Amino acid sequence: MQQINDLGIPPWSQRLQWVLNPVGYMENAFKKYPDLFTAKIVGFGDTILFVQHPQALQQILTNDRQQFSAPGKYNKILLPLVGHKSLFCLDGDEHKRERKLLMPSFHGERMHAYGELIGKITEKAFSQFSANEPFIAQVTMQQISLQVILKVVFGLYEGESYEKIAVLLRSILNRFNSPFNSLFLYFPILQKDLGPWSPWGIFLRTRKQLDDLIYQEINECRQNPDPNRIDILSLLIDAKDENGEGMTDEQLGDELMTLLLAGHETTALAMSWALYWIHRYPQVKEKLVQELDDSADFNDPMSIFKLPYLTAVCNETLRIHSVAMLTFPREVVEPVELLGYDLELGTIVMGCLYLTHQREDLYPDAKKFKPERFLERQYSPYEFIPFGGGARRCIGDALAQYEMKLALATILSNYQLTLAHNRVIKPSRRGVVLSPKGGVKMIFQGKRNRKTMKSPELSLIS
Repeated sequence: MQQINDLGIPPWSQRLQWVLNPVGYMENAFKKYPDLFTAKIVGFGDTILFVQHPQALQQILTNDRQQFSAPGKYNKILLPLVGHKSLFCLDGDEHKRERKLLMPSFHGERMHAYGELIGKITEKAFSQFSANEPFIAQVTMQQISLQVILKVVFGLYEGESYEKIAVLLRSILNRFNSPFNSLFLYFPILQKDLGPWSPWGIFLRTRKQLDDLIYQEINECRQNPDPNRIDILSLLIDAKDENGEGMTDEQLGDELMTLLLAGHETTALAMSWALYWIHRYPQVKEKLVQELDDSADFNDPMSIFKLPYLTAVCNETLRIHSVAMLTFPREVVEPVELLGYDLELGTIVMGCLYLTHQREDLYPDAKKFKPERFLERQYSPYEFIPFGGGARRCIGDALAQYEMKLALATILSNYQLTLAHNRVIKPSRRGVVLSPKGGVKMIFQGKRNRKTMKSPELSLIS
C-alpha cells in the first residue's frame, strides 16, 4: 500500500500508545494529518488507514458492499466477548439477514414501553440516596442502564436469574476496566488459560457461566411462549427471515450477549459524561432545567425525546468525548481514489469518529462544551457520527439516545446534584471504548421541587 501520511513512529510504540493512551495517540497524529493517516495499531491488521474527513467518510460509508466491504473478520478483537455468531463478526448475506431480524426490536410502539421503564428505573436508583451522599456517576448510570437492558432483552428486572446475570455482566466488563487490563483484548498472546485463578482463566469461566444463564433463558422462552411478552428475546424467537427460518440457539445466544455487553456499557458512559458536563457549566444546567420545567411531559416520553436543548446537550456530549472511537473496519474491494490518494485492494480503512468530532472546521472551539452549536447548525451524518454509519451502524442507536434523554430528564427534574470537585476529567480507555477517568464523582444534595405542574408521577419497581 502507498504510504499515506505515515506517522514515522515504530509499530511497537504505536501499538502500545493506542492501547494505553488512545486519545493522546489520535490527537498527536491529528495535529500532523487532520484528514487521514496510516496507523500501525494492534487488533485490526498490520496497517490501518484512519480517516476523519467527512467527504471521505461519506464515500466509504455509502459504498458498503461496493468499493468497500465490512468483513466481520476484522472485528475478531471482540470475539472473546460476543462470539462468532454476533452481528459484529458476521459477513455479507449472513450479516444482512441477522441485522434485518434484529431491527424491529428497536423501533415502533415498543419504544414507548421502554420509555416508561427507563423513568421508573432511574427514579428508583436515585431515590435510594440520602442528602449529601457522595456517589460515582458512572457506577450509578451503569446500574440504571444494566437494569434497562436486562428488562428490554430478557424481560427481567428482579429475581435470581436477574441477579446472577447482572453480577456476571459487571464482572466481565470490569475485567477490562483500565488501559492496562485492556491489553488482554488487543494482544492474543495474553489470552492463555493458566488455571481458574489466572486473569484469562477467570474471564473464560465467567463467560461460560453467563453463556449458560443466557441459554437457560432462551430454552425457557422457547418452552413457554407468551404472546404478551415484548422483550427482545421473545421477539427474536418468533422472528423469521424471508425463507421462514428463525435463529438457532447459538445465533440467539451470541446476539443476546452482544446486546447485553454493547447495549448498556456505552449508554452508561455517555450518560456519565453528560452529568459531568451539565454540572460543570451552570449556564447549561440552568437552561436545560428550565426547558424541562416548561416543556417536559413525563406522561409522553417521546415528547421529552424531541426537546431541542436536551437533544443539543446529548449530541454535544456524544461529540466532545465520543464513547466509541472508530467505525468498524472496511476493506477496499476494488481500486478506489480517496481524497486524491489511490487505495489498493485489501487496504483496511476505519473512520475515526473521535477525530472527526474534533475538527475545528466543523466544530469551532472543539474542546469547549457548547450545546448551542447543534441548535445553530444541522450536521450531516458524516460530520456528526457517534453511532457509526453504513451497513454496520449501531443497531441500538435509537434506544441509546432515548434512554440517555429520558434518564437525564428524570434526574435533572427531580434531584439536585453537584460535582464533588471542579477538576477536569479526561477520557481513559475502558476495553474498546472511552470512559471518564475516575467515573465522575458527584454529591447527591436532595430532591428537587419542580416549578410546574408536569412533575412525573413515577411508581417504583418493587
